Amino acid sequence: MPEVKPAASKFEQLKASSGHLKEPLLTELGNDSLNFTEGAVQILKFHGSYQQDNRENRRKGAEKDWQMMLRLRNPGGRVPGPLFLAIDELADRLGNGSLRVTTRQAFQMHGVRKENLKEVIGTIVRELGSTLAACGDINRNVMAPAAPYDKGAYPAARKLADDIADLLAPQAAEGSYLDLWVDGELSYRIKPSTAVAKIKALQQEGAVYSGDAAEPLYGDTYLPRKFKVAVTVPGDNSVDLLTQDIGLVLFCDPQGSPLGCNVYVGGGMGRTHNKEETFARTADRLGYVAYGHVLELLQAIVALQRDHGDREQRRHARMKYLIHDRGVDWFRQELQERYFAHPIKGMRLEPKTKLEDYLGWHRQSRGLWFVGLPVLCGRLSGELKSGLRRLVDTYKLEVRLTPNQDLLLCNIGTAQRSTIRAALAELGINAPEAPAPLQRHALACPALPLCGLAVTEAERILPSVLERLEAQLQRLEISRSVLVRITGCPNGCARPYMAEIGLVGSGVDQYQLWLGGTPNLSRIAEPYLEKMPLEDLETTLEPLLKAWQCAGGRRSFGDFVVKSGRDTVQKLLEAGAG
Repeated sequence: MPEVKPAASKFEQLKASSGHLKEPLLTELGNDSLNFTEGAVQILKFHGSYQQDNRENRRKGAEKDWQMMLRLRNPGGRVPGPLFLAIDELADRLGNGSLRVTTRQAFQMHGVRKENLKEVIGTIVRELGSTLAACGDINRNVMAPAAPYDKGAYPAARKLADDIADLLAPQAAEGSYLDLWVDGELSYRIKPSTAVAKIKALQQEGAVYSGDAAEPLYGDTYLPRKFKVAVTVPGDNSVDLLTQDIGLVLFCDPQGSPLGCNVYVGGGMGRTHNKEETFARTADRLGYVAYGHVLELLQAIVALQRDHGDREQRRHARMKYLIHDRGVDWFRQELQERYFAHPIKGMRLEPKTKLEDYLGWHRQSRGLWFVGLPVLCGRLSGELKSGLRRLVDTYKLEVRLTPNQDLLLCNIGTAQRSTIRAALAELGINAPEAPAPLQRHALACPALPLCGLAVTEAERILPSVLERLEAQLQRLEISRSVLVRITGCPNGCARPYMAEIGLVGSGVDQYQLWLGGTPNLSRIAEPYLEKMPLEDLETTLEPLLKAWQCAGGRRSFGDFVVKSGRDTVQKLLEAGAG
Protein backbone atom coordinates (compact mmCIF):
# COMPACT_ATOMS: atom_id res chain seq x y z
CA MET A 1 0.00 0.00 0.00
CA PRO A 2 1.49 3.41 -0.97
CA GLU A 3 2.77 5.43 1.98
CA VAL A 4 0.65 8.44 2.89
CA LYS A 5 2.53 11.73 2.74
CA PRO A 6 3.33 13.16 6.19
CA ALA A 7 1.35 16.33 5.42
CA ALA A 8 -1.82 14.37 4.79
CA SER A 9 -4.58 14.71 7.35
CA LYS A 10 -5.75 12.08 9.80
CA PHE A 11 -8.73 11.52 7.54
CA GLU A 12 -6.46 10.80 4.58
CA GLN A 13 -4.62 8.22 6.67
CA LEU A 14 -7.92 6.64 7.66
CA LYS A 15 -8.85 6.17 4.00
CA ALA A 16 -5.45 4.75 3.14
CA SER A 17 -5.60 2.17 5.94
CA SER A 18 -9.21 1.13 5.30
CA GLY A 19 -8.45 -1.59 2.74
CA HIS A 20 -10.36 0.24 0.02
CA LEU A 21 -13.14 1.46 2.31
CA LYS A 22 -13.76 -1.72 4.26
CA GLU A 23 -12.39 -1.26 7.78
CA PRO A 24 -13.21 -0.47 10.53
CA LEU A 25 -16.74 -0.54 9.12
CA LEU A 26 -16.84 -4.29 8.48
CA THR A 27 -15.72 -5.12 12.01
CA GLU A 28 -18.18 -2.72 13.63
CA LEU A 29 -21.11 -4.02 11.59
CA GLY A 30 -20.70 -7.23 13.54
CA ASN A 31 -20.84 -5.79 17.05
CA ASP A 32 -23.86 -4.98 19.21
CA SER A 33 -23.22 -1.27 19.63
CA LEU A 34 -26.07 1.06 18.64
CA ASN A 35 -23.69 3.33 16.77
CA PHE A 36 -20.45 3.34 14.79
CA THR A 37 -17.20 4.95 15.95
CA GLU A 38 -15.94 8.05 14.17
CA GLY A 39 -13.57 6.09 11.92
CA ALA A 40 -16.30 3.73 10.75
CA VAL A 41 -18.67 6.67 10.24
CA GLN A 42 -16.24 8.30 7.83
CA ILE A 43 -15.86 5.09 5.80
CA LEU A 44 -19.62 4.49 5.92
CA LYS A 45 -20.17 7.71 3.94
CA PHE A 46 -18.58 6.13 0.86
CA HIS A 47 -21.20 3.38 1.14
CA GLY A 48 -23.99 5.96 0.96
CA SER A 49 -24.89 6.49 4.61
CA TYR A 50 -24.44 9.10 7.33
CA GLN A 51 -24.80 8.41 11.03
CA GLN A 52 -27.19 10.80 12.76
CA ASP A 53 -29.08 11.16 16.00
CA ASN A 54 -32.42 12.80 16.62
CA ARG A 55 -31.36 15.94 18.44
CA GLU A 56 -34.83 16.48 19.87
CA ASN A 57 -34.51 13.17 21.74
CA ARG A 58 -31.20 14.00 23.43
CA ARG A 59 -31.33 13.61 27.20
CA LYS A 60 -28.50 14.32 29.63
CA GLY A 61 -26.79 11.07 30.61
CA ALA A 62 -28.84 8.98 28.15
CA GLU A 63 -27.75 7.23 24.96
CA LYS A 64 -28.36 9.27 21.83
CA ASP A 65 -31.17 8.22 19.49
CA TRP A 66 -28.77 6.84 16.87
CA GLN A 67 -29.99 6.24 13.33
CA MET A 68 -28.65 6.21 9.78
CA MET A 69 -29.54 8.34 6.80
CA LEU A 70 -29.24 6.40 3.57
CA ARG A 71 -28.87 7.90 0.09
CA LEU A 72 -29.22 6.10 -3.23
CA ARG A 73 -27.30 6.31 -6.48
CA ASN A 74 -29.85 7.27 -9.16
CA PRO A 75 -28.08 8.78 -12.22
CA GLY A 76 -30.35 11.33 -13.87
CA GLY A 77 -32.95 10.67 -11.17
CA ARG A 78 -34.23 7.44 -12.72
CA VAL A 79 -35.87 4.99 -10.30
CA PRO A 80 -37.40 1.87 -11.90
CA GLY A 81 -40.79 0.90 -10.52
CA PRO A 82 -39.65 -2.27 -8.66
CA LEU A 83 -36.85 -0.35 -6.94
CA PHE A 84 -39.27 2.40 -5.90
CA LEU A 85 -41.63 -0.15 -4.40
CA ALA A 86 -38.76 -1.81 -2.54
CA ILE A 87 -37.42 1.38 -0.94
CA ASP A 88 -40.96 2.55 -0.16
CA GLU A 89 -41.52 -0.66 1.80
CA LEU A 90 -38.13 -0.39 3.50
CA ALA A 91 -38.86 3.17 4.59
CA ASP A 92 -42.07 2.04 6.27
CA ARG A 93 -40.66 -1.10 7.85
CA LEU A 94 -37.12 -0.11 8.80
CA GLY A 95 -37.01 3.69 8.38
CA ASN A 96 -39.03 6.61 9.71
CA GLY A 97 -41.87 6.08 7.24
CA SER A 98 -40.86 8.78 4.77
CA LEU A 99 -38.71 9.16 1.67
CA ARG A 100 -37.06 12.37 0.56
CA VAL A 101 -36.12 13.49 -2.93
CA THR A 102 -32.70 15.17 -2.71
CA THR A 103 -31.45 18.14 -4.69
CA ARG A 104 -29.15 15.70 -6.54
CA GLN A 105 -32.04 13.62 -7.88
CA ALA A 106 -31.73 10.69 -5.50
CA PHE A 107 -33.91 9.20 -2.82
CA GLN A 108 -32.84 9.61 0.77
CA MET A 109 -34.14 7.52 3.66
CA HIS A 110 -34.01 8.45 7.33
CA GLY A 111 -34.34 6.58 10.60
CA VAL A 112 -32.56 3.30 9.78
CA ARG A 113 -31.08 1.62 12.85
CA LYS A 114 -27.55 0.25 12.76
CA GLU A 115 -28.70 -3.33 13.18
CA ASN A 116 -30.98 -2.99 10.12
CA LEU A 117 -28.51 -1.28 7.84
CA LYS A 118 -27.28 -4.45 6.13
CA GLU A 119 -30.82 -5.60 5.38
CA VAL A 120 -31.77 -2.21 3.96
CA ILE A 121 -28.71 -1.77 1.73
CA GLY A 122 -28.70 -5.45 0.77
CA THR A 123 -32.34 -5.24 -0.32
CA ILE A 124 -31.63 -2.14 -2.39
CA VAL A 125 -28.74 -3.88 -4.15
CA ARG A 126 -30.78 -7.02 -4.80
CA GLU A 127 -33.48 -4.81 -6.38
CA LEU A 128 -30.75 -3.52 -8.73
CA GLY A 129 -30.28 -0.24 -6.94
CA SER A 130 -27.16 1.05 -5.20
CA THR A 131 -25.96 3.43 -2.52
CA LEU A 132 -22.28 3.15 -3.48
CA ALA A 133 -20.53 6.54 -3.62
CA ALA A 134 -23.75 8.45 -2.91
CA CYS A 135 -21.67 10.20 -0.20
CA GLY A 136 -17.95 10.45 0.60
CA ASP A 137 -14.83 11.79 -1.13
CA ILE A 138 -15.71 10.45 -4.53
CA ASN A 139 -17.89 11.21 -7.54
CA ARG A 140 -21.48 11.54 -6.27
CA ASN A 141 -24.77 10.96 -8.08
CA VAL A 142 -24.55 12.23 -11.68
CA MET A 143 -27.32 14.68 -12.54
CA ALA A 144 -29.19 15.11 -15.83
CA PRO A 145 -32.57 16.47 -16.95
CA ALA A 146 -35.15 14.13 -15.46
CA ALA A 147 -37.71 14.45 -18.26
CA PRO A 148 -37.99 11.17 -20.23
CA TYR A 149 -38.43 12.94 -23.56
CA ASP A 150 -37.47 10.83 -26.56
CA LYS A 151 -36.70 13.94 -28.63
CA GLY A 152 -33.77 16.29 -29.16
CA ALA A 153 -30.65 15.89 -27.03
CA TYR A 154 -32.49 14.57 -23.96
CA PRO A 155 -31.98 10.83 -24.60
CA ALA A 156 -28.28 11.36 -25.29
CA ALA A 157 -27.88 13.48 -22.14
CA ARG A 158 -29.46 10.75 -20.00
CA LYS A 159 -27.20 8.13 -21.56
CA LEU A 160 -24.13 10.29 -21.00
CA ALA A 161 -25.04 10.68 -17.32
CA ASP A 162 -25.38 6.90 -16.99
CA ASP A 163 -22.03 6.40 -18.73
CA ILE A 164 -20.28 8.92 -16.48
CA ALA A 165 -21.71 7.26 -13.39
CA ASP A 166 -20.31 3.90 -14.53
CA LEU A 167 -17.00 5.40 -15.67
CA LEU A 168 -16.32 7.11 -12.34
CA ALA A 169 -17.57 4.29 -10.12
CA PRO A 170 -14.76 2.94 -7.92
CA GLN A 171 -13.47 -0.57 -8.60
CA ALA A 172 -11.84 -1.96 -5.44
CA ALA A 173 -14.34 -0.07 -3.27
CA GLU A 174 -17.17 -1.69 -5.19
CA GLY A 175 -15.79 -5.04 -4.13
CA SER A 176 -15.73 -3.86 -0.50
CA TYR A 177 -19.29 -2.60 -0.89
CA LEU A 178 -20.58 -5.93 -2.15
CA ASP A 179 -18.61 -7.79 0.54
CA LEU A 180 -20.25 -5.77 3.29
CA TRP A 181 -23.83 -5.63 2.09
CA VAL A 182 -24.54 -8.70 -0.08
CA ASP A 183 -21.85 -11.10 1.15
CA GLY A 184 -19.60 -10.52 -1.85
CA GLU A 185 -22.15 -11.48 -4.53
CA LEU A 186 -20.35 -10.26 -7.66
CA SER A 187 -23.37 -10.58 -9.95
CA TYR A 188 -24.46 -7.16 -8.65
CA ARG A 189 -21.36 -5.41 -9.94
CA ILE A 190 -21.89 -2.28 -12.06
CA LYS A 191 -21.67 -3.37 -15.69
CA PRO A 192 -20.51 -0.53 -17.94
CA SER A 193 -21.12 -0.67 -21.66
CA THR A 194 -18.35 -1.89 -23.95
CA ALA A 195 -17.56 1.69 -24.97
CA VAL A 196 -17.34 2.87 -21.36
CA ALA A 197 -15.25 -0.14 -20.35
CA LYS A 198 -12.79 0.72 -23.12
CA ILE A 199 -12.35 4.27 -21.78
CA LYS A 200 -12.20 3.00 -18.20
CA ALA A 201 -9.27 0.76 -19.15
CA LEU A 202 -7.28 3.93 -19.84
CA GLN A 203 -7.33 4.63 -16.10
CA GLN A 204 -4.42 2.20 -15.92
CA GLU A 205 -2.26 4.45 -18.11
CA GLY A 206 -0.27 7.68 -17.93
CA ALA A 207 -0.95 10.44 -15.44
CA VAL A 208 -4.56 9.32 -15.01
CA TYR A 209 -3.26 6.15 -13.30
CA SER A 210 -3.17 6.52 -9.52
CA GLY A 211 -0.48 3.88 -9.05
CA ASP A 212 -2.94 1.55 -7.34
CA ALA A 213 -3.82 -1.32 -9.69
CA ALA A 214 -6.89 -2.21 -7.62
CA GLU A 215 -8.25 1.34 -7.69
CA PRO A 216 -6.62 2.84 -10.78
CA LEU A 217 -8.47 6.18 -10.96
CA TYR A 218 -8.90 7.06 -7.31
CA GLY A 219 -6.05 5.32 -5.52
CA ASP A 220 -6.39 4.18 -1.92
CA THR A 221 -7.09 7.67 -0.58
CA TYR A 222 -9.77 8.48 -3.19
CA LEU A 223 -10.44 12.20 -3.74
CA PRO A 224 -9.64 15.06 -1.37
CA ARG A 225 -13.37 15.86 -1.06
CA LYS A 226 -16.72 15.13 -2.71
CA PHE A 227 -17.05 15.55 -6.47
CA LYS A 228 -20.18 16.45 -8.43
CA VAL A 229 -21.02 16.16 -12.14
CA ALA A 230 -24.09 17.22 -14.11
CA VAL A 231 -25.10 16.89 -17.77
CA THR A 232 -27.76 18.93 -19.52
CA VAL A 233 -28.94 20.08 -22.95
CA PRO A 234 -28.68 23.61 -24.34
CA GLY A 235 -31.17 25.93 -22.67
CA ASP A 236 -32.22 23.58 -19.84
CA ASN A 237 -30.76 24.52 -16.44
CA SER A 238 -32.80 22.14 -14.33
CA VAL A 239 -29.51 20.73 -12.97
CA ASP A 240 -28.09 24.02 -11.56
CA LEU A 241 -25.14 23.54 -13.90
CA LEU A 242 -22.81 26.22 -12.54
CA THR A 243 -22.79 24.73 -9.03
CA GLN A 244 -21.07 21.51 -10.15
CA ASP A 245 -17.41 20.45 -10.13
CA ILE A 246 -17.99 19.54 -13.78
CA GLY A 247 -20.98 20.78 -15.78
CA LEU A 248 -21.55 19.50 -19.32
CA VAL A 249 -23.87 21.01 -21.93
CA LEU A 250 -24.38 18.35 -24.60
CA PHE A 251 -24.91 19.40 -28.22
CA CYS A 252 -26.55 17.01 -30.67
CA ASP A 253 -27.36 17.10 -34.37
CA PRO A 254 -31.02 17.34 -35.51
CA GLN A 255 -31.32 13.54 -35.32
CA GLY A 256 -30.22 13.50 -31.68
CA SER A 257 -26.72 12.14 -32.28
CA PRO A 258 -24.22 13.70 -29.84
CA LEU A 259 -21.59 16.09 -31.20
CA GLY A 260 -19.75 17.40 -28.15
CA CYS A 261 -19.98 19.30 -24.88
CA ASN A 262 -19.35 22.73 -23.49
CA VAL A 263 -17.49 22.04 -20.26
CA TYR A 264 -17.68 24.09 -17.07
CA VAL A 265 -15.43 23.39 -14.07
CA GLY A 266 -15.01 24.51 -10.48
CA GLY A 267 -18.47 25.19 -9.09
CA GLY A 268 -19.46 24.41 -5.53
CA MET A 269 -21.75 25.73 -2.80
CA GLY A 270 -20.24 24.69 0.55
CA ARG A 271 -18.70 27.29 2.86
CA THR A 272 -18.16 27.89 6.58
CA HIS A 273 -19.35 30.89 8.59
CA ASN A 274 -16.58 33.30 9.60
CA LYS A 275 -14.04 31.50 7.41
CA GLU A 276 -13.36 33.87 4.53
CA GLU A 277 -11.14 31.31 2.84
CA THR A 278 -14.28 29.25 2.19
CA PHE A 279 -16.90 30.46 -0.27
CA ALA A 280 -19.58 29.48 -2.72
CA ARG A 281 -18.44 29.65 -6.33
CA THR A 282 -19.88 29.26 -9.81
CA ALA A 283 -18.02 27.22 -12.42
CA ASP A 284 -15.62 28.60 -15.03
CA ARG A 285 -15.73 27.88 -18.74
CA LEU A 286 -13.15 25.28 -19.72
CA GLY A 287 -14.03 24.81 -23.40
CA TYR A 288 -15.75 22.60 -25.94
CA VAL A 289 -14.75 18.95 -26.35
CA ALA A 290 -15.82 16.54 -29.09
CA TYR A 291 -18.18 13.84 -27.87
CA GLY A 292 -15.78 11.00 -28.58
CA HIS A 293 -13.35 12.42 -26.01
CA VAL A 294 -15.77 13.57 -23.29
CA LEU A 295 -15.42 10.46 -21.11
CA GLU A 296 -11.64 10.62 -21.29
CA LEU A 297 -11.87 14.27 -20.25
CA LEU A 298 -14.02 13.41 -17.23
CA GLN A 299 -11.57 10.90 -15.79
CA ALA A 300 -8.66 13.21 -16.61
CA ILE A 301 -10.23 16.04 -14.58
CA VAL A 302 -10.89 13.67 -11.68
CA ALA A 303 -7.24 12.55 -11.80
CA LEU A 304 -6.01 16.15 -11.83
CA GLN A 305 -8.11 16.96 -8.76
CA ARG A 306 -6.92 13.72 -7.13
CA ASP A 307 -3.30 14.81 -7.54
CA HIS A 308 -3.57 18.57 -6.91
CA GLY A 309 -6.52 18.99 -4.54
CA ASP A 310 -5.70 20.01 -0.98
CA ARG A 311 -5.38 16.96 1.29
CA GLU A 312 -4.24 18.92 4.35
CA GLN A 313 -7.26 21.20 4.91
CA ARG A 314 -10.64 19.63 4.17
CA ARG A 315 -12.29 23.04 4.09
CA HIS A 316 -10.02 23.89 1.16
CA ALA A 317 -10.16 20.53 -0.63
CA ARG A 318 -12.90 20.97 -3.24
CA MET A 319 -11.83 21.51 -6.85
CA LYS A 320 -13.33 25.01 -6.80
CA TYR A 321 -10.49 26.14 -4.53
CA LEU A 322 -7.84 24.60 -6.75
CA ILE A 323 -9.21 26.50 -9.75
CA HIS A 324 -9.73 29.69 -7.77
CA ASP A 325 -6.17 29.62 -6.45
CA ARG A 326 -4.38 28.68 -9.66
CA GLY A 327 -6.81 29.88 -12.34
CA VAL A 328 -8.72 28.08 -15.05
CA ASP A 329 -5.95 28.78 -17.58
CA TRP A 330 -3.45 26.89 -15.41
CA PHE A 331 -6.04 24.15 -14.95
CA ARG A 332 -6.57 23.80 -18.71
CA GLN A 333 -2.83 23.81 -19.40
CA GLU A 334 -2.07 21.23 -16.71
CA LEU A 335 -4.91 19.08 -17.99
CA GLN A 336 -3.63 19.11 -21.57
CA GLU A 337 0.04 18.73 -20.75
CA ARG A 338 -0.32 15.73 -18.45
CA TYR A 339 -3.78 14.18 -18.39
CA PHE A 340 -5.75 14.78 -21.61
CA ALA A 341 -4.28 14.59 -25.10
CA HIS A 342 -7.27 15.80 -27.16
CA PRO A 343 -8.29 19.32 -28.23
CA ILE A 344 -10.21 21.67 -25.93
CA LYS A 345 -11.75 24.30 -28.20
CA GLY A 346 -13.59 27.55 -27.57
CA MET A 347 -17.08 27.30 -26.09
CA ARG A 348 -20.03 26.90 -28.45
CA LEU A 349 -22.78 29.49 -28.29
CA GLU A 350 -25.67 28.44 -26.03
CA PRO A 351 -29.23 29.75 -25.88
CA LYS A 352 -30.40 31.57 -22.77
CA THR A 353 -31.09 29.00 -20.09
CA LYS A 354 -34.28 28.36 -18.12
CA LEU A 355 -34.92 26.53 -14.87
CA GLU A 356 -37.09 23.75 -16.30
CA ASP A 357 -39.19 21.74 -13.88
CA TYR A 358 -41.48 19.55 -16.09
CA LEU A 359 -44.48 19.94 -13.80
CA GLY A 360 -47.84 18.90 -15.21
CA TRP A 361 -48.61 16.58 -18.11
CA HIS A 362 -46.21 16.11 -21.04
CA ARG A 363 -45.98 13.80 -24.02
CA GLN A 364 -43.09 11.42 -23.41
CA SER A 365 -43.16 9.57 -26.73
CA ARG A 366 -45.72 8.14 -29.11
CA GLY A 367 -48.54 6.74 -26.95
CA LEU A 368 -46.80 7.53 -23.63
CA TRP A 369 -47.04 10.44 -21.20
CA PHE A 370 -45.44 11.60 -17.99
CA VAL A 371 -46.70 13.90 -15.26
CA GLY A 372 -44.54 16.07 -13.04
CA LEU A 373 -45.75 16.36 -9.46
CA PRO A 374 -44.67 19.20 -7.15
CA VAL A 375 -43.34 17.87 -3.83
CA LEU A 376 -42.42 20.68 -1.43
CA CYS A 377 -39.05 19.89 0.18
CA GLY A 378 -39.14 16.52 -1.64
CA ARG A 379 -40.71 14.81 1.38
CA LEU A 380 -42.94 11.80 0.62
CA SER A 381 -44.97 10.65 3.59
CA GLY A 382 -48.49 9.77 4.66
CA GLU A 383 -51.22 9.49 2.06
CA LEU A 384 -49.12 11.05 -0.70
CA LYS A 385 -46.47 8.35 -0.32
CA SER A 386 -48.96 5.47 -0.13
CA GLY A 387 -50.97 6.90 -3.04
CA LEU A 388 -47.89 7.10 -5.24
CA ARG A 389 -47.04 3.53 -4.32
CA ARG A 390 -50.49 2.39 -5.49
CA LEU A 391 -50.10 4.19 -8.81
CA VAL A 392 -46.59 2.85 -9.49
CA ASP A 393 -47.63 -0.67 -8.52
CA THR A 394 -50.95 -0.69 -10.40
CA TYR A 395 -49.78 0.87 -13.66
CA LYS A 396 -46.15 -0.35 -13.62
CA LEU A 397 -44.80 3.18 -13.83
CA GLU A 398 -41.26 4.45 -13.62
CA VAL A 399 -40.28 7.26 -11.25
CA ARG A 400 -37.86 10.06 -12.06
CA LEU A 401 -36.62 12.63 -9.58
CA THR A 402 -35.76 16.25 -10.38
CA PRO A 403 -33.06 18.51 -8.88
CA ASN A 404 -35.96 20.66 -7.71
CA GLN A 405 -37.05 17.81 -5.41
CA ASP A 406 -40.12 17.05 -7.51
CA LEU A 407 -41.20 13.67 -8.86
CA LEU A 408 -42.20 12.50 -12.34
CA LEU A 409 -44.46 9.51 -12.99
CA CYS A 410 -43.42 8.12 -16.36
CA ASN A 411 -44.52 5.59 -19.01
CA ILE A 412 -48.22 6.44 -18.65
CA GLY A 413 -50.29 5.05 -21.50
CA THR A 414 -52.81 7.35 -23.18
CA ALA A 415 -55.68 5.17 -21.94
CA GLN A 416 -54.43 5.48 -18.35
CA ARG A 417 -54.29 9.27 -18.22
CA SER A 418 -57.82 9.97 -17.01
CA THR A 419 -57.69 7.32 -14.28
CA ILE A 420 -54.31 8.53 -13.02
CA ARG A 421 -55.47 12.15 -13.19
CA ALA A 422 -58.45 11.25 -10.98
CA ALA A 423 -56.24 9.32 -8.55
CA LEU A 424 -53.91 12.33 -8.24
CA ALA A 425 -56.90 14.58 -7.57
CA GLU A 426 -57.88 12.30 -4.68
CA LEU A 427 -54.38 12.90 -3.29
CA GLY A 428 -54.99 16.64 -3.47
CA ILE A 429 -52.98 17.16 -6.68
CA ASN A 430 -55.58 18.74 -8.97
CA ALA A 431 -53.30 20.99 -10.99
CA PRO A 432 -49.74 19.66 -10.87
CA GLU A 433 -48.70 22.19 -13.49
CA ALA A 434 -49.60 25.12 -11.22
CA PRO A 435 -48.36 24.93 -7.63
CA ALA A 436 -48.28 28.12 -5.57
CA PRO A 437 -45.77 30.41 -7.35
CA LEU A 438 -43.24 30.70 -4.54
CA GLN A 439 -43.39 26.96 -3.89
CA ARG A 440 -42.60 26.06 -7.47
CA HIS A 441 -38.83 26.41 -7.28
CA ALA A 442 -38.22 26.78 -3.54
CA LEU A 443 -35.75 24.41 -1.89
CA ALA A 444 -34.77 23.58 1.68
CA CYS A 445 -32.35 21.13 3.24
CA PRO A 446 -33.55 18.64 5.93
CA ALA A 447 -31.68 20.46 8.75
CA LEU A 448 -33.13 19.80 12.22
CA PRO A 449 -33.63 17.47 13.96
CA LEU A 450 -31.42 14.90 12.20
CA CYS A 451 -28.58 16.74 10.48
CA GLY A 452 -25.65 17.13 12.86
CA LEU A 453 -24.42 20.23 11.03
CA ALA A 454 -27.66 22.22 11.21
CA VAL A 455 -27.68 25.26 13.48
CA THR A 456 -31.35 26.02 12.86
CA GLU A 457 -34.45 24.97 10.90
CA ALA A 458 -34.91 24.73 7.13
CA GLU A 459 -37.29 22.05 5.79
CA ARG A 460 -39.80 22.35 8.61
CA ILE A 461 -40.12 26.13 8.32
CA LEU A 462 -40.10 26.44 4.52
CA PRO A 463 -43.92 26.17 4.12
CA SER A 464 -44.58 28.94 6.66
CA VAL A 465 -41.81 31.17 5.25
CA LEU A 466 -43.29 30.86 1.76
CA GLU A 467 -46.78 31.59 3.06
CA ARG A 468 -45.51 34.71 4.82
CA LEU A 469 -43.66 35.95 1.74
CA GLU A 470 -46.62 35.17 -0.52
CA ALA A 471 -48.92 37.22 1.72
CA GLN A 472 -46.43 40.08 1.68
CA LEU A 473 -46.14 40.05 -2.11
CA GLN A 474 -49.90 40.04 -2.47
CA ARG A 475 -50.26 42.94 -0.04
CA LEU A 476 -47.67 44.90 -2.01
CA GLU A 477 -49.47 43.97 -5.28
CA ILE A 478 -46.38 42.22 -6.65
CA SER A 479 -47.39 39.45 -9.05
CA ARG A 480 -43.94 38.26 -10.07
CA SER A 481 -42.54 35.26 -8.20
CA VAL A 482 -39.20 35.07 -6.39
CA LEU A 483 -36.81 32.11 -6.08
CA VAL A 484 -36.35 31.27 -2.38
CA ARG A 485 -34.00 28.70 -0.85
CA ILE A 486 -33.25 27.91 2.81
CA THR A 487 -30.54 25.90 4.54
CA GLY A 488 -29.95 25.25 8.22
CA CYS A 489 -26.18 25.76 7.91
CA PRO A 490 -23.68 27.25 5.43
CA ASN A 491 -22.83 23.97 3.68
CA GLY A 492 -25.34 24.83 0.98
CA CYS A 493 -27.07 21.50 0.31
CA ALA A 494 -30.15 23.29 -1.09
CA ARG A 495 -27.90 25.62 -3.13
CA PRO A 496 -29.15 28.82 -1.43
CA TYR A 497 -26.36 30.93 -2.85
CA MET A 498 -28.00 30.80 -6.30
CA ALA A 499 -31.38 32.04 -5.05
CA GLU A 500 -32.92 35.48 -5.39
CA ILE A 501 -33.59 35.27 -1.64
CA GLY A 502 -31.33 32.83 0.18
CA LEU A 503 -31.63 32.19 3.91
CA VAL A 504 -28.58 30.45 5.42
CA GLY A 505 -28.75 29.37 9.04
CA SER A 506 -26.36 31.34 11.25
CA GLY A 507 -27.91 30.85 14.70
CA VAL A 508 -31.07 29.64 16.38
CA ASP A 509 -33.91 31.14 14.30
CA GLN A 510 -31.37 33.46 12.67
CA TYR A 511 -30.19 33.49 9.07
CA GLN A 512 -27.71 35.12 6.78
CA LEU A 513 -29.61 36.95 4.04
CA TRP A 514 -28.29 36.40 0.51
CA LEU A 515 -29.76 38.36 -2.40
CA GLY A 516 -29.22 38.70 -6.13
CA GLY A 517 -29.38 35.28 -7.74
CA THR A 518 -31.47 34.75 -10.85
CA PRO A 519 -34.61 32.75 -11.72
CA ASN A 520 -32.57 30.69 -14.20
CA LEU A 521 -29.67 30.04 -11.77
CA SER A 522 -27.04 31.87 -13.81
CA ARG A 523 -25.54 34.17 -11.16
CA ILE A 524 -24.41 33.72 -7.58
CA ALA A 525 -26.03 35.82 -4.87
CA GLU A 526 -24.25 38.01 -2.31
CA PRO A 527 -24.55 38.14 1.49
CA TYR A 528 -26.20 41.25 2.92
CA LEU A 529 -27.09 40.48 6.54
CA GLU A 530 -25.19 38.15 8.88
CA LYS A 531 -27.82 37.34 11.51
CA MET A 532 -31.36 38.25 10.57
CA PRO A 533 -33.96 36.94 13.03
CA LEU A 534 -36.54 34.95 11.12
CA GLU A 535 -39.34 36.92 12.78
CA ASP A 536 -37.94 40.07 11.11
CA LEU A 537 -38.07 38.66 7.59
CA GLU A 538 -41.00 40.73 6.30
CA THR A 539 -40.03 44.01 7.95
CA THR A 540 -36.45 43.65 6.72
CA LEU A 541 -37.49 43.00 3.12
CA GLU A 542 -40.40 45.45 2.98
CA PRO A 543 -38.55 48.61 1.79
CA LEU A 544 -36.62 46.61 -0.80
CA LEU A 545 -39.76 44.90 -2.12
CA LYS A 546 -41.57 48.24 -2.25
CA ALA A 547 -38.70 49.73 -4.25
CA TRP A 548 -38.91 46.80 -6.65
CA GLN A 549 -42.64 47.30 -7.03
CA CYS A 550 -42.21 51.06 -7.58
CA ALA A 551 -39.65 50.34 -10.28
CA GLY A 552 -42.35 48.43 -12.16
CA GLY A 553 -41.29 44.88 -11.28
CA ARG A 554 -40.33 44.18 -14.88
CA ARG A 555 -36.91 42.89 -13.92
CA SER A 556 -36.61 39.79 -11.78
CA PHE A 557 -36.08 40.53 -8.10
CA GLY A 558 -32.48 39.32 -8.32
CA ASP A 559 -31.75 41.55 -11.31
CA PHE A 560 -33.35 44.50 -9.50
CA VAL A 561 -31.07 43.92 -6.51
CA VAL A 562 -27.93 43.85 -8.67
CA LYS A 563 -29.03 46.83 -10.78
CA SER A 564 -29.81 48.89 -7.68
CA GLY A 565 -26.29 48.50 -6.34
CA ARG A 566 -25.05 47.18 -3.02
CA ASP A 567 -25.12 50.49 -1.15
CA THR A 568 -28.72 51.22 -2.08
CA VAL A 569 -29.89 47.71 -1.20
CA GLN A 570 -28.02 47.79 2.11
CA LYS A 571 -29.70 51.08 3.08
CA LEU A 572 -33.15 49.71 2.21
CA LEU A 573 -32.53 46.61 4.31
CA GLU A 574 -31.27 48.70 7.22
CA ALA A 575 -34.40 50.86 6.99
CA GLY A 576 -36.52 47.74 7.19
CA ALA A 577 -34.54 46.26 10.06
CA GLY A 578 -35.05 49.53 11.88
